Amino acid sequence: MIDPATLDDHAFAAWAAERAGSVLLDVRAGAAAEGLEGKALKDAGDAAAQAELDRVLTLHRPDDAVLSEEAADDKSRLTARRVWIIDPLDGTREFSEPPRDDWAVHVALWEDGDLVAGAVAQPALGETFSTGRPSVVPPRTSQRPRIAVSRSRPPAFVEALAAELDAELVPMGSAGVKVMSVVRDIADAYVHAGGQYQWDNAAPVAVARAAGLHCSRVDGSPLVYNADDTSLPDLIVCRPELADEIVDFVRRHGTD
Repeated sequence: MIDPATLDDHAFAAWAAERAGSVLLDVRAGAAAEGLEGKALKDAGDAAAQAELDRVLTLHRPDDAVLSEEAADDKSRLTARRVWIIDPLDGTREFSEPPRDDWAVHVALWEDGDLVAGAVAQPALGETFSTGRPSVVPPRTSQRPRIAVSRSRPPAFVEALAAELDAELVPMGSAGVKVMSVVRDIADAYVHAGGQYQWDNAAPVAVARAAGLHCSRVDGSPLVYNADDTSLPDLIVCRPELADEIVDFVRRHGTD
């Protein structure tokens, strides 16, 4: 049995994400008996995963601050040395549509100015991606670049980018799942400018960086976390060899 007190921050992030993921699987498994579907299932999942992460962080990292999608923003985090940035359930729509597996739990640690650890759990796949065991991105298996996009609302500028790069669009849910698709060689890039928050991409970016992928804002500038404004509306995560082309396209054409 794991003793969380003995875990370093990388392993703790993975363990915490998996704990929340297990809770989410239980919520999903009991949904039919509870009469949960649609928004009710989304809300039940968010609440249960948030409660579990609250519990383990309070118990095992009591001196650290927390920034979460599902909790009030405690501004004391701005003067804290260590801040856990979490999204208890990324991809609520997909979670509420069993048996879809493109949803995730994000747990990241920001310390002294940057992300230092993170994990993305995909519970329905039984997979957790962590900075503690950085993924090795395999050689690209597709001749055409593949760009991960929202399955419901791919941005028009990404369609134009795909045309310029002769790329294929790969639709899926959850920001974390899209970033992990690049780590897993299901896609070669994820380019987004439709609005996100720090918790949407902190853990995925930590994992992607550890795997050697390019991570930046769409104009090529650094991604900044634990900022006062929680909005972090755009990002690029891609294989390093595609970064210059993508940033150049955005600089020439914008994202409107």
